[in-house]
Amino acid sequence: MKIAIIGLGLIGGSIAKAIKRNTDYPVYAYDIDKSAVSAALQQEAIDGGFELEVLNTFDLVILGLYPDVTIDFVSKHAGDLKKGAVMIDTCGVKEVVVTACEKILSENGVYYLGCHPMAGREYSGFEYSLDNLFEKASFIYTPTENTPKEIIDFVTGFAKEIGFLRCTKATPKEHDEVIAFTSQLAHIVSSAYVKSPSLEKQFGFSAGSFKDLTRVAKLNERMWTTLFLMNREPLIEEIDHIMYHLKEYKEALQNNDDKTLCELLKRGRELKEYSNDMNSEL
Repeated sequence: MKIAIIGLGLIGGSIAKAIKRNTDYPVYAYDIDKSAVSAALQQEAIDGGFELEVLNTFDLVILGLYPDVTIDFVSKHAGDLKKGAVMIDTCGVKEVVVTACEKILSENGVYYLGCHPMAGREYSGFEYSLDNLFEKASFIYTPTENTPKEIIDFVTGFAKEIGFLRCTKATPKEHDEVIAFTSQLAHIVSSAYVKSPSLEKQFGFSAGSFKDLTRVAKLNERMWTTLFLMNREPLIEEIDHIMYHLKEYKEALQNNDDKTLCELLKRGRELKEYSNDMNSEL
C-alpha cells in the first residue's frame, strides 16, 4: 500500500512518523511549505515528497489540512485521485466536511471516511510532530450509510497499526456535538480565563491548576476560529451550559451560602469521579 499525506503539520507529520515507526508502508508527502517536506526527509519521516500530478498513484490519501482547506482540496482534486483509492481527513469537525467531501469523492470513484485523531499538542507545525503522539489515543471515525464496511475495517485496522489504542464510531453530527464539549469548550474557557487582569500578578502564585487550565489557551487561532464557526450551534449550547453553572457558583458566593456552594462542589467532584470510572472501563 502506497500512502500520501497532504499537509505536514503537527497531525500530518505525526501520522507520517507513526507510519514509519510501526509499519513498512511507503509514505510520501505534499505540503505547500517545502521546508516541512525537507525536514521530514531529513528526519526520515517520509520516503519522499511528490507533486499533485501523481496523486493517482496512491492507494491511501490522508489529508492533514484545516477543514476549509480540506473541502477546497477535495473539490479541486477529487478527479485526480486513483479510482478505488481511499481518502481520509483528520479535521476536528465532521458534519460540514463529510457532507462536502463524500459525494464528490464517490462520484469520482474514491472511497472516503471522515476521521478525527484525538491527540494533539499546544504547538503546531511539523517541528512539533511526534512518532508516538497517538499512543493510547482514540481514533474517531464517522461513517455514513453509504460507507462500505470493508472501508471501515480497512481504515480502523490501519489506525491500530500506527498506534491508536481504540477506534470510536460516531455519526458526523454526534461527533460535532460531543467534541463541542470535550475539546472546543475547553479551548474557549482557557482563552477567556487568561484574560483576567490577575494574569499579570500570577508569577510565584501559580502551580498545577493554573498550568492545566491555561495550557490550551496557547492555540492556533486561525485553525480554531474555523473549527468553532463550523460547529457554532453545538458550541454555543455548551457555552450556555457553563455560563448557567458559573452563575450558580456566583450566586452562592454572593449569598454567603456555604451549604449550596458545598453541594455544587460535591456534585462536580462526583461527576468527575464518575467520568474517571467510565474511562477506566473502556
